[in-house]
Amino acid sequence: MPHVVTSTNSADGGFARLRAEFELPEDFDPAVLAEAEGVVMDPSGLAADRADATDLPLVTLDPPGAKDLDQAILIERRAGGFRVHYAIADLAAFVAPGGPIDREARRRGQTLYLPDGTVPLHPPVLSEGAASLLPREVRPAVLWTLDLDRDGELAHATVRRALVRSTDQLDYATEDPAAPHPSIAALPELGTLRRELAVRRGAVEPQLPDRIIGANGGDWVLGMRPRTRLEAWNAEISLLTGMAAARMMIDAKIGLLRTLPEPDAETLHWLRGAARALGIDWRAGTSVAELLAGLDPAQPESMAFYTDTTRLLRGAGYTTFDGELPEVVTHAGIGAPYAHVTAPIRRLADRFATEVCLAVSAGEPVPAWTRTALTELPGLMSASDLLAARVEKACLDQVEAWMLADRVGETFEAVVLRAEENRAEILLADPPVMARCAGENLPEGRRISVRLTAVDVDKRKVSFERA
Repeated sequence: MPHVVTSTNSADGGFARLRAEFELPEDFDPAVLAEAEGVVMDPSGLAADRADATDLPLVTLDPPGAKDLDQAILIERRAGGFRVHYAIADLAAFVAPGGPIDREARRRGQTLYLPDGTVPLHPPVLSEGAASLLPREVRPAVLWTLDLDRDGELAHATVRRALVRSTDQLDYATEDPAAPHPSIAALPELGTLRRELAVRRGAVEPQLPDRIIGANGGDWVLGMRPRTRLEAWNAEISLLTGMAAARMMIDAKIGLLRTLPEPDAETLHWLRGAARALGIDWRAGTSVAELLAGLDPAQPESMAFYTDTTRLLRGAGYTTFDGELPEVVTHAGIGAPYAHVTAPIRRLADRFATEVCLAVSAGEPVPAWTRTALTELPGLMSASDLLAARVEKACLDQVEAWMLADRVGETFEAVVLRAEENRAEILLADPPVMARCAGENLPEGRRISVRLTAVDVDKRKVSFERA
């Protein structure tokens, strides 16, 4: 269980003020809701031209309480390797191109997650109902079949439309990674193989724990939650699918990729200097991925170095192409070409990238409505990503300010994550607050004592100085 600390002032304003500040929509337009209700009430066309895959014992695996279930999985051991069946919610079955739902989804870009509820990309009657891969319900899906060799390398991939039925809804809190559900019994072995391949590819994966906000009675709480092995293994299956999709689109010379250029020599030189300053032995010939894989996440110098390596992940974006490949087709953080196709309930781009892959896999032309939208999507997704990041930070900052409002003058233990002259980014040990700290000789990757000097709840700001 993550350590949590109860906020003391969450009733004064709540997140309604934050929602108003960012002008987040409170509901869907009646025309959007009417279209969604109409397609749910008349599902006659949802099963057309679909394979019946309801005999596959697929399961979903998500955080506890999740309702917008995008993916269902089944892993089979085969002679010479593995077969992964990966079903993805088929939003295109419910969303008419150019219709009210489509237009509103393009405006929103993605689901936003706030502590007091989501701002969904699609009406809940779809995202938490008819389109969600809920257990024991027959659903239209996009079904990926991924064959891998005994080393976990992808050998062949196909994708088609199908009807599926998830047999069980699993969650990270209750599923035992040592004795997983039969449908994912091979996940620990395959997930481990895929993570080893990720290191060899040069994937940059800083093992920073997630800071999470939860409710405790009438108050909000802030905690730290490291990613579990089960989450890491499951993420590898999503990444595998995204890489298979990217390869399909590259081979067909049409699609939408998630891209990140390779870091330049100056940035790598700076990172090596940061490692030396932290006392981390970065031997010649060792990649960033290999170095990260060998660090102990519990050590403060490791946490500081993880923070430093996030600089390598800046500049990710969406790249579209049709007829000619772009200059950059890979994602440096993943170490391979990659596309978003596994979360269409929660992210706009996935619906369109999936349509490209379905057409390519079937040897058919890409639908005109998909082709037309490709050029628009990078801008829509970039704006939506920026908003999501700002909203997430504002929520964390707000809870931090509530928690510390009556503790000005107190001293706390902290780790220095990143230092610049007389200021540094710090992470408190208890409560898990991330903030800026003033002071001289702030040692990056070291534990220090800091004093809380000011809290502005309205502006969501806290200030520290070295004690």
